[in-house]
Amino acid sequence: MASRTGVYVCRCGSNIAGVVDCPALAERARSLPGVAVARDCDYMCSDAGQSLIKSDIESLGLDRVVVAACSPRMHEHTFRAALEEAGLNPYLLEMANIREQCSWVHDEGDAATRKAASLVAGAVARVALHRELERREFPVTGAVLVLGAGIAG
Repeated sequence: MASRTGVYVCRCGSNIAGVVDCPALAERARSLPGVAVARDCDYMCSDAGQSLIKSDIESLGLDRVVVAACSPRMHEHTFRAALEEAGLNPYLLEMANIREQCSWVHDEGDAATRKAASLVAGAVARVALHRELERREFPVTGAVLVLGAGIAG
């Protein structure tokens, strides 16, 4: 069964949109295999941006999500929570870092937009291969023994 992926491009105010052509990036993403919807939004991490993702998951039957925005270290947990709230496994998310890897390192908009399009295409291809995961918890003991004082220790 083919995946139904939603692609969400964050403008991050002028942080990304000041260099990357976000509407053009969303338009290019629409033509990628498996992409059911592609949108650009001022701030994807905002309540409005998260609501857009949740609404599309429910109304369009999305089973994968790609967010093109800032570093995953910053907001991956935010978007995973949004997927989970919409009833989608939170691990069916892939992020493309177009802020640090495109808009912050390029002065020329066409080059930054082409690079962002490549990152988004890679993220769409990658998320299609994701499988649902489940969280597991294991009991641990508070005791530890360290042998050696060098790198082994």
